[in-house]
Amino acid sequence: MRALAAEASKLASLPTVWIAMAAGVLVPSVIAAITASSTRSTITRGAATVAGADTGYQELAFGVVGAITLGVVAISSEYSTESAESGGGRQITTSLTAVPARLRFLLAKISAVAIAAAVLAIIASGTTMGVIHVVLGEHAPAMGADDVPRLAGVVCYWVYTALLAFGITVLTRHGVIPLAVLIANTSVVTVTYLLTKITPLANYLPDMAGVRMFIRRLADNTAEISPLTGGLVMTAWVAVLLVIAAVAFTRRDA
Repeated sequence: MRALAAEASKLASLPTVWIAMAAGVLVPSVIAAITASSTRSTITRGAATVAGADTGYQELAFGVVGAITLGVVAISSEYSTESAESGGGRQITTSLTAVPARLRFLLAKISAVAIAAAVLAIIASGTTMGVIHVVLGEHAPAMGADDVPRLAGVVCYWVYTALLAFGITVLTRHGVIPLAVLIANTSVVTVTYLLTKITPLANYLPDMAGVRMFIRRLADNTAEISPLTGGLVMTAWVAVLLVIAAVAFTRRDA
């Protein structure tokens, strides 16, 4: 527990983490406000009567950029060289001195990232859905019992994405490449989405499978993957990557 508390404290001390948290809340909320305003105009013109069932959830898929940044920064900060006034060393040396058991250290950091990503996802979900209902008013999709597992799926997706980013960064020991690649893949047209046009197997890549936990229909995508299957597939990807990252971390020099 002390190792977990220490890692949580380190996360809270990183300015980039707070920027990631702000981005995780603001990005989906702002996109939701824009799309909801457009939808309201469409409804006013009589072209539609109510917003789509995925309204708000699609925006939360883009907001995962905050979780990605969180996962990357949590471990890349350990390898950043400190200033000359601080001795020019790296945080990882101090961390492993305090917690010599590498696997225990990594598990504590993984737990801290997962908790922070879950909290961020919950706040972002509440804020984004709130914006949708404020802007659309009576035209907003009605919230029901079906939304509980979908919102849980959002939280799982954000946590898993943060852990994927974390695992990749453990392997690279540098944050720039994982951050650039993963954020680019959360753009409007993702690389993995384009791959589904080439082979249906791409639907089982972690992000494409994971979004099935809360998005009912992907545009121009005929692959039928249930929320449970999508969650299990993404869980498997995360578990395999973290195992590989743990083996690499415990066997190489700091």
